[in-house]
Amino acid sequence: MLTFVLFFVALFGLYYTIWINKWRNLNCEGVLPPGSMGFPFIGETLQLLIPSYSLDTHPFIKKRVQRYGPIFRSNIACRPIVISTDPEFNKHIINQEGRLVEMWYFETFSKILVLDGESRTNISGYIHKYIRGAFLGQLGAERLKMKMLPLIENMVTETLHSWSNQDVVHVKNAISITICDATAKVLCGYEAIVSANNLSESFSLFAASLMAFPLNIPGSTYRKCIKHKENVMNVLRGWMIKRRQTSSVEKPAEDEDFFDVALKEMEKDKFFTEEFILNLLFSFLFASFTTISATISLMLKFVSSHPEVLQQLMAEHDNILKNRRPDCSITWEEYKSMTYTQQVINESLRMTNIAPGLLRKAVKDIQYKGYTIPAGWSVMVVDTDRHMDSKVYKDPLVFNPSRWKELDSYTISKNFSPFGGGTRQCVGADYSRVVMSIFFHVLVTKYRWTKVKEGKLVRNPILGFGEGLHVKLFEKN
Repeated sequence: MLTFVLFFVALFGLYYTIWINKWRNLNCEGVLPPGSMGFPFIGETLQLLIPSYSLDTHPFIKKRVQRYGPIFRSNIACRPIVISTDPEFNKHIINQEGRLVEMWYFETFSKILVLDGESRTNISGYIHKYIRGAFLGQLGAERLKMKMLPLIENMVTETLHSWSNQDVVHVKNAISITICDATAKVLCGYEAIVSANNLSESFSLFAASLMAFPLNIPGSTYRKCIKHKENVMNVLRGWMIKRRQTSSVEKPAEDEDFFDVALKEMEKDKFFTEEFILNLLFSFLFASFTTISATISLMLKFVSSHPEVLQQLMAEHDNILKNRRPDCSITWEEYKSMTYTQQVINESLRMTNIAPGLLRKAVKDIQYKGYTIPAGWSVMVVDTDRHMDSKVYKDPLVFNPSRWKELDSYTISKNFSPFGGGTRQCVGADYSRVVMSIFFHVLVTKYRWTKVKEGKLVRNPILGFGEGLHVKLFEKN
């Protein structure tokens, strides 16, 4: 019996050794980039999730770049992946979407973004072009210029007034609610005041449980995440039903919102199902909910800690008020004159880098500088690593908006991409900048504030704010 047991122990040990060796030395018709596959199954996932309390590139990436170079392999969430901070390679990957690579998300994200029973997160071709056009038609520069500035100014004015009546404000949470409700109103006519369901609260709960292991069992964080998404979808679905009931009413093209455009398209193309449209809307609302609020929070944190920056902001916006006629709303010309404000926004965007990188999946073997990335592998494009390049940005961890006076347009185009690049560049870029600019215009001209709690930044790997920045707002005399 002892011999029998020892035999099976030895056999299991041999099998385990062969399996581990196969795990760490993957078959590839070529040379894989250097790196480590970590532990079986979990790979190096835990190392990526270790919190970092710096705005610098995540230590997981920084340490491996120092060890292996700008292109290395790893295994994250049971997926073999190549991570790159190489600008040339990153540009190549972004430009090859639809040919060598396709859009891809980790399992948690892709399952949550399932549409009509299948994931359509890698939409390309004319459908993607149409979707970009639809959102740009609602939130692009032309729409902002012609119609939306007064709406955004009113939204900001109401928000800050409500803050001034509170003992203390959790900035990230409060601005997230405002951005969510305002964007939903613009895109689909959602009114938070009259809605029985709190859209922004459901988004907050969804965001809090998003970074969860995809274990869909009762009581799991992932199951809760799916439930919160369902709550949001039910609110949006209710608004779509109401819109369909009134869709016979003709509107001028300039007054149509995203729902109006989508309902027309659903009649022409079977691809545009109700669930698909609602998931698109959900994704865009979530993106604006997280990114704009995070950047504004960081801006306020930085400005509060740099009195000289605040003084220059106040001077710029006081000058705008001085030259404005009484009882007039902000104009496009005034927005475009906010030079220093844009420098503050650029510096905040440079340092925020909310997500660690853009994700793609190789649909064919990719050859690059002697390395082979096999078809089916994931690729993480860490393009924002350039934002912390000390050769371009002196003292990159120092908040210094004035540095943007010295940077020429060519350097900026090569080393600054806060809204992504290629065909997937964020369609809400102009909208985000306008909201941030008007927020600070109203804030510095009408209010002063004190920090109640500083708030600790944490990256694991997405940038968060821990307990968050808390402030007390006062109206200026």
